[in-house]
Amino acid sequence: MASPESHGTPDGPISGEAVRHGTGVNSNRAFPTNSYPSNLDPFVLFERFYIDPDEGFPMHPHRGFEIVSYMIDGGMEHEDSLGVANTASENDAMRITAGGGVRHSEFPADGQGCSGLQLWVNLPRAEKDVDPDYVDATADELPTRVEDGTSITAVVGDGSPIDLHTPMEYLDVSVADAWTWTVPDGWSGFLYGVAGEGTVDGAAFAEGDVLPVTDARDVELRSDETLRVVAVSGQPHGESIRQRGPFVL
Repeated sequence: MASPESHGTPDGPISGEAVRHGTGVNSNRAFPTNSYPSNLDPFVLFERFYIDPDEGFPMHPHRGFEIVSYMIDGGMEHEDSLGVANTASENDAMRITAGGGVRHSEFPADGQGCSGLQLWVNLPRAEKDVDPDYVDATADELPTRVEDGTSITAVVGDGSPIDLHTPMEYLDVSVADAWTWTVPDGWSGFLYGVAGEGTVDGAAFAEGDVLPVTDARDVELRSDETLRVVAVSGQPHGESIRQRGPFVL
């Protein structure tokens, strides 16, 4: 079934939605969901996955978009039709450009369960059939800076070895007091709660919550302890996002 197009944004944070994949993997999906039945051009979907030791995603195809996987807990073994075999551990990242077609599998490593974040980013129409590609980065290769007690790691963006065909930024942020996230003019994006709790523009925000943003704005995050979020923004393509299962047409 095709994913719906954007229908506006909610007034404040909303909860992610539980999703169970046919392979037995459970996820908390930020979008599209029943609460937010939309893509966020250029983003197709985003979710946090939880893979039990005996579960995973056997070899399967993708086409027409790019995938960014970022590990939160445990390790995940990746193999693909490009001949790549890699195990991503906590705070490691992988980017797959599916382009004209790629196959890959994902299973937890070392007999232990794992959890991570997966983002699908649309490829512009003129680049749907680019050659498939893969790149990864360890936690040590992702640049981290500290601003007034807030730790900010660039998963994608300034200084990161992970790049995509779409101009975008993907930040892993741990807020210990206050931090302001700025969405550039003409871009869209979202915040997603990874751990802890706090507020976003004065509204309660915790693990599994999401704030979609479709206009340029500043968003203020506060926490009395530590609130860990990912802040993702990118330049829309202005093209329809037509998802058919593992393919984005």
